[in-house]
Amino acid sequence: MQSLTLTLYPTSVSPSRLKLYPLRQTLPSVLSPPTVGNNRRGMASRGDSASFKSLATHQTSTSGDDGDGYCTLVDFAGREGANVGDDLVVLLYHLQHACKRIASLVSSPYNSSLGKLSVNSSSTGSDRDAPKPLDIVSNGIILSSLRNSGKVAVMASEEDDTPTWIKDDGPYVVVVDPLDGSRNIDASIPTGTIFGVYNRLVELDHLPVAEKAELNSLQRGNRLVASGYVLYSSATILCVTLGSGAHAFTLDHSTGEFVLTHQNIKIPTRGQIYSVNDARYFDWPEGLRKYIDTVRQGKGQNPKKYSARYICSLVADLHRTLLYGGVAMNPRDHLRLVYEGNPLAYLVEQAGGKASDGKREILSIQPVKLHQRLPLFLGSVEDVTELESYGDVQQTVNPGYEV
Repeated sequence: MQSLTLTLYPTSVSPSRLKLYPLRQTLPSVLSPPTVGNNRRGMASRGDSASFKSLATHQTSTSGDDGDGYCTLVDFAGREGANVGDDLVVLLYHLQHACKRIASLVSSPYNSSLGKLSVNSSSTGSDRDAPKPLDIVSNGIILSSLRNSGKVAVMASEEDDTPTWIKDDGPYVVVVDPLDGSRNIDASIPTGTIFGVYNRLVELDHLPVAEKAELNSLQRGNRLVASGYVLYSSATILCVTLGSGAHAFTLDHSTGEFVLTHQNIKIPTRGQIYSVNDARYFDWPEGLRKYIDTVRQGKGQNPKKYSARYICSLVADLHRTLLYGGVAMNPRDHLRLVYEGNPLAYLVEQAGGKASDGKREILSIQPVKLHQRLPLFLGSVEDVTELESYGDVQQTVNPGYEV
């Protein structure tokens, strides 16, 4: 019956872009980079988005040519000046379009059953992390959008064993986890897309395609030029850094635009929440157990008792941590450095937080394999620093379940 469900999978994977996500008439062709300063008064549906406009106005007083405080992702990227060139604006435009399509996909009642199915794949990982049809479809959506942008040389995805070479003269390299948390999608638990953008290493252009594709994808996180995530939940939120702070945009379904709602996010220097799978407490090393016991009793550097909040969705747990502070963690060698660790670490640091594997800064680690795994601790500077001071916080044994 599962195979029958897959056979009946509808064609909404490839929706009409103009029908589902109306683009403002003033936006240029997708084949050419958007320009700064376009007149945006002609969007008639904007007046129906008072709630978004009001929220955006409180967050930024300088956005929007017509002074109404309504600022989209493309508007914002175009105003970043020297930090963001036209090529990156075009790339972001196509990437956010892919994420709108994925948001429609995961919320469709016709596609929910696909999250329960697995597909055969030689991709590394346990059965729990085996690719699902939704992962594969999401991966294809992103690859198609990156091809259409004309700005990407290579895409490396968690769903693929090897990177995909796209265009010889594409200025950027994109690493992506297309649909994080998809195994829980049948329970309507939030999911997300994680992405990172590097400059193409032109000094590798003389190498064979397979070799230069892999080496371009194995850059250190401190070489990222942009990264972010998209949270698919009660709202669809795209949180991104372009190298000068972290900013969040909420999808306005009335216009199909990601609208600026959280400008220059600053994670609190200390929170009062920790996010981890407490069921694995007895698998943890002594240092991690001692840290958790200490903070939840209010005996740590913060005299307040900490609360546990754990969704088991990396993007959702991190989003809450960015807004409220604290620490989100997976202490075992489970999360992938290239596709999850580096992009999220760069975003967290741009928001004033800290990212560690328990011993080292994430962005200082040189990847040696595309699917290299590691522990991940993300959050408030003081919380992550205090956790590291306990020494032994990396889980090295995994009795009863697979890495």
